[in-house]
Amino acid sequence: MVHGLKPHLSSLLNETISEVSPVSGGDISQAYRISTTNKAYFLKLNSANKLNMFQTEAYGLELIAKTNTIKTPKVLAFDSFENSAFLLMEFVESKSASTKNFEILGAQLAALHQCTSENFGLDKDNYIGSLPQSNTTHDNWTDFYIEERLLPQLNLAKTKGLLNSKEVPSTSIMKAVLQPLFQNVKPSLLHGDLWGGNYLISSDGIPYLIDPAVYYGHREVDIAMTKLFGGFSNHFYDAYFDILPPDTNTNQRIEIYQLYYLLVHLNLFGRSYYGSVNNIIQKFF
Repeated sequence: MVHGLKPHLSSLLNETISEVSPVSGGDISQAYRISTTNKAYFLKLNSANKLNMFQTEAYGLELIAKTNTIKTPKVLAFDSFENSAFLLMEFVESKSASTKNFEILGAQLAALHQCTSENFGLDKDNYIGSLPQSNTTHDNWTDFYIEERLLPQLNLAKTKGLLNSKEVPSTSIMKAVLQPLFQNVKPSLLHGDLWGGNYLISSDGIPYLIDPAVYYGHREVDIAMTKLFGGFSNHFYDAYFDILPPDTNTNQRIEIYQLYYLLVHLNLFGRSYYGSVNNIIQKFF
């Protein structure tokens, strides 16, 4: 698929492509490093019907970049060509994160989270993994989190036979539980899917965010995702919380925010996530 695209990319870049090599890591799209005599580029490739996914990814990367708080790879193009959709970006040479890199990442994420909006949500919907993510705006965080995050995933899990009706809490119960925990939440610009595979440290030590699922939400949602699969370095959390300290309900909210991501994993990857989902539902609702 990628080789038929080469002449089109060459004309787009106005450069001769010398090498195309696969890059591991993506389970939704194919990924390639495109080398020219001058520099390297990163290409994501999928079927033509996935163009909207690349459009929203490009939008999210550019929205984060415009805040001047934390870098994202520069988007060069997204388009469809014959039967393919592609997203072309700068290639960021990366390295393992040092203590100092984690401190900078934590501080820069806190700066991103200080970028705010009047409402929760976004002016366009996007994706979490390959699943649609609704960003319909609300002026109330409890309503947004239940209606645009938990309910779509709970209903999808029910449709797929992964949860039964008795296991899905009612909206009224969720509101009663969450409202006291969600007091005084301000909208923050979120990465939206911040696990360990979605940041890079460039070879010169600069943090980059990749693969965003952006919207304006409670900042602890990003922290919850960082902690879901093993967590980041303590230096990251120390730097972050030094700027935006936790409160007495932070740990409870983190579990509740992890429920969204665990539901996404249940719906994408199946029954192995059922236990984790059910534990949180039983604990809170």
